[in-house]
Amino acid sequence: MRYIPYLFLLLLIPAGAQAKEPVIPLPAGLTAAETATVVKVVDGDTVVLNTGKEVRLVGLQAPKLPLGRKGFKIWPLAPEAKAALERITLNRKLRLHYGGRRTDRHRRILAHLEDVKTGRWIQGRMLADGMARVYTFKDNRAVVGAMLKLERRARIDGRGIWRNRYYRIRQADASARDIGSFQLIEGQVRTVATPRNITYLNFGADWRSDFTVMLRGATRKALAKAGMSVESLKGKRLRVRGWVKSRNGPMIEATHPEQIELLPDRR
Repeated sequence: MRYIPYLFLLLLIPAGAQAKEPVIPLPAGLTAAETATVVKVVDGDTVVLNTGKEVRLVGLQAPKLPLGRKGFKIWPLAPEAKAALERITLNRKLRLHYGGRRTDRHRRILAHLEDVKTGRWIQGRMLADGMARVYTFKDNRAVVGAMLKLERRARIDGRGIWRNRYYRIRQADASARDIGSFQLIEGQVRTVATPRNITYLNFGADWRSDFTVMLRGATRKALAKAGMSVESLKGKRLRVRGWVKSRNGPMIEATHPEQIELLPDRR
């Protein structure tokens, strides 16, 4: 029996018959609204519609381009993220879906996008391909659970940005160098303190210099409602996402529960 080379067999397969990427559908819980066509992609998380309006893909943070900002250093894989978004949105008719605040301070629309023809959830595809991280706000938290699952799978599989050390998860005891940037930081809560109605989750022995997560009263209530009372977090391993600020060392202020993930204990 003669064997036909594998490459030749592939050439015999009709166009479009090879495996296609699975369509990730939009999760339930959003409000469908208008449709429009994307005429321009600004970067990996922003597009311009034929209506002239600009849409910020809510829930995502893709690698950033300078976009005219003087002295801004391009993030690794930013051009690739833009190209990925172009591939699935440019000149396509999309439906906008809302799950919270609808515009930002720059008057951009904050929406989830769905390809009208294929049913593809654009945010879901970008996360699954590892071309963005989950980036949420307390007034726009719909379907975050589904987004975190897609991000986690892409990270485990080492897709897209997750192959690059620039986007690696930081450890709490080495986070001082990350002040001024958006990060995912892991560590164990050493102590919990609540002076003047503000709670601090301290990840080191010295709260004056070690990594800390700050929680205001509304966040504590939201955490308790989600099954995470702040008192129960002492000794737990957490993954926290947000912008790292300088306040007695590196600090992230968590404003909603989805910024905090409870990790399994190390054995």
